[in-house]
Amino acid sequence: MIKRIFQSIYYKVKGISNAQLSLNANLKNGMKVGKNVNGLIGCSIDYGHSWLIEIGDDVTFAPEVYLLAHDTSTKRSTGYTRIGKIKIGNKCFIGARVTIMPNVELGENTIVGTNTLVNRSFPPNVVIAGNPAKIICTVEEYEKKTADLFNTSPKFDTSYNLLFGVTAEKKEEMIAKMINNTGFAQ
Repeated sequence: MIKRIFQSIYYKVKGISNAQLSLNANLKNGMKVGKNVNGLIGCSIDYGHSWLIEIGDDVTFAPEVYLLAHDTSTKRSTGYTRIGKIKIGNKCFIGARVTIMPNVELGENTIVGTNTLVNRSFPPNVVIAGNPAKIICTVEEYEKKTADLFNTSPKFDTSYNLLFGVTAEKKEEMIAKMINNTGFAQ
């Protein structure tokens, strides 16, 4: 007990969060993570099977993603937990609150929409969403649609951002421009 208290104090002084400790524990446990991976600290990772998880380069995770390399629903009927690898290819984007189940491989450059349940593998260069996940379109089609929307939508530079001290006037301006509209912010 005292050891845990001292560890907690040590980590606070060093600025190490519990989330960072969790990520480090999963890495020590064998999880493979490529270069330039963002947002992984905000994810729930299956520590008990983290060596079955592999993440490529340049992957972005939105908040509260679940990486589950096991499925305990099989325990009652078989006496065993179903397990499987999770492999996320390079340059993927994983939206908020996505759950990725065992035995899933996401091809390179896949975009996964918010709240998606990924329970099977998908090829590269697709946008997937839903419960369960299904292909919505190709990344090329998505980027064309996004470019068209970008060209006709209001845009807001960093002066409209909390980090840069957005003013009350800029907030009101943004609200007015967003009535029945989508915008883009830096």
